[in-house]
Amino acid sequence: MKVAFVVFKGMTALDFIGIYDPLVRLKTMGFIPKLDWEICSYSQQEVDEFTGLKFSATKTAADLSNFDLVIIPGGFGTRTLIKDTNFLDWIKTAKDCNLIASVCTGSLLLGAAGLLQDKKATTHPNAFTELKEYCQEVLDERIVDEGNIITARGVSSSIDLGLYLCEKLAGYAVKEKIRKQMDYKNQSIN
Repeated sequence: MKVAFVVFKGMTALDFIGIYDPLVRLKTMGFIPKLDWEICSYSQQEVDEFTGLKFSATKTAADLSNFDLVIIPGGFGTRTLIKDTNFLDWIKTAKDCNLIASVCTGSLLLGAAGLLQDKKATTHPNAFTELKEYCQEVLDERIVDEGNIITARGVSSSIDLGLYLCEKLAGYAVKEKIRKQMDYKNQSIN
């Protein structure tokens, strides 16, 4: 299984790290040994999140259709990128992937790329109004699973989404082992 973690200037670090940590444990803890991932950027190898923390991309402008799972964080940078047709065309290359997931305002990028048409979705509550333009319905839920596209609410929901994806990919028992290893409190995802 190949995972693309998308990074971009102005993203929120926890949106990325919150999913990254539980998902990569699928490999490091031996549950999915053939899990591979790349940190993907559209145009820069080094990307600053909104406070200046730097991330290094392992792939630049990679065709996202080559991945099984594409994950898109949110952050203040999304407000500029929803108007960047080149960036959105790059995101559209993920349209046929098995799974696409977003955290926070990453759903605005999915929506602006046309990937949320006829789908329910969620985002940070401050962006509910913006998201309405792109999807069938905005839900005030922690995670919204529409089959091949899964969106998560605000920043802290990234950990919930990471664990949710672990369960989706490897089952409840594996998700529970990862959750306990992370010392993450058991809670309802909704």
